[in-house]
Amino acid sequence: MFKNVSRVLSRLSSEACKVYKHKLHSKPNFTRNNYDVVRGNYNYVEEEHLNYFRNLLGESRIYTDLSDLEKYNVDWHKYLRGASQIVLKPKTTEEVSKILLFCNHHRLAVCPQGGHTGVVGGATPVFDEVIISTELMNEIISLDEKAGILTCQAGCILQNLDEYLAERNLIFPLDLGAKGSCQIGGNVSTNAGGLRVVKYGNLHGNVLGLEAVQANGVILDFLTSHKKDNTGYHLKHLFIGSEGTLGIVTKVAVQCKLRPKSLHVAFLGLQNFDKVLKTFYKAKQDMDEILTAFEVIDAPSMELVTSKLDMQSPIGDYPFYVLIETTGSNEEHDQEKVNQFLESCLNKHHILNGTVTGEISKARGIWQLREKIPEAFKYDGYVFMYDISLPLDNYYKLVDDMREYMGDKSHRVYGFGHIGDGNIHLQISVKEFSPEMKSFIEPYIFQQTKKYNGSISAEHGMGFLKAKYLDMMKSPETINLMKNVKQMMDPNGILNPYKVLV
Repeated sequence: MFKNVSRVLSRLSSEACKVYKHKLHSKPNFTRNNYDVVRGNYNYVEEEHLNYFRNLLGESRIYTDLSDLEKYNVDWHKYLRGASQIVLKPKTTEEVSKILLFCNHHRLAVCPQGGHTGVVGGATPVFDEVIISTELMNEIISLDEKAGILTCQAGCILQNLDEYLAERNLIFPLDLGAKGSCQIGGNVSTNAGGLRVVKYGNLHGNVLGLEAVQANGVILDFLTSHKKDNTGYHLKHLFIGSEGTLGIVTKVAVQCKLRPKSLHVAFLGLQNFDKVLKTFYKAKQDMDEILTAFEVIDAPSMELVTSKLDMQSPIGDYPFYVLIETTGSNEEHDQEKVNQFLESCLNKHHILNGTVTGEISKARGIWQLREKIPEAFKYDGYVFMYDISLPLDNYYKLVDDMREYMGDKSHRVYGFGHIGDGNIHLQISVKEFSPEMKSFIEPYIFQQTKKYNGSISAEHGMGFLKAKYLDMMKSPETINLMKNVKQMMDPNGILNPYKVLV
């Protein structure tokens, strides 16, 4: 009954068919039509499978209606589209275990999905995979306030966790522009970095323990809350950054910090990228113990967000902008440090202009200029998005290279990101997607990244879009080891196929 899209369509009214066919075949089209990918040897969802899922979860936690499936089949930027015909919404680890045991036995491919905010298609189905959404797994299990250890289910939204901690004078170590919708399980599965890496590091260093379910339904309990635990292999790290290809993360224990008492945000205008680097080195020199974030935004990125979202730079127009955040425990001490730093930068002609605030509301307003840039993408045609790590000396060279390489083939090439950890988000805006344009950009952009000793994936993972370029970054021996681990843990290959390893 549910073997393919055409059979689903046959069950609808002719008018509904027309509407859904239009959705399926309007651009962006099915991912499989725009990319060179072949469906794996998996079974299709049949009525007997649906009956099992209904008995396990009930009707209310199974989506099969086309209108309900839309948001789960299409990525956040609406560039990729899968053809899943069912979404399952478990509430417990035990339900996830039973779902995977059943899917593995019946050879049904699955696509784990959290907040679905990634940019490489890691959580978007490619064909008709069974989507397992963790959005109902959103309970905070415990908080050790003295030790600052939070334990929660994987579907907890990042912003909700941070607000919960704020009421208890703690702060979550991770902060992302997508914090209002991304989920901690997805953050862990992609080893998210975000805006606070300079001070708190990425999730690899903050996750104390986790619980995950293997493809065969076996529940793996690594949910320790010990900061030091060297009793054997650190197997939890297999799941941090594995993008749901080795197992589904169901619970997480995270080390949180005391919430800072003081906060300052500076927004600066600079003449060129060399000045940006000098300002960053000076910030590290003068304020290293209180430096939380150091973000860079180029002029095209600022023009995009101000023109498309009707926002405004508080300091006017400059070739480059820097957003600096400091947090600490002593307001007077921190303010003095920030003021001395800014005065020194002005005297050394590192910066041309700037504004600084310690008021939370004003600081949030400044942060919006940086965090809302991805939101403006949808108004700029089709945007090829690249999340790259580069040595600081080469950080902006790639943007200049791509701007020259693209010429008049694109209307905007721009870069912004976390210079504090070498992560740049490089975007190329064109009128519309075409396979020819993608072939023109890739693998050239990745070859240039390698030339500059960078990484083609900084914090979003390899997902679907970058998987075929893994061999550019990893040696054959490393990839073989990854494949061996995958084969051992998921011999039927049902977990997030077409992602990371191809």
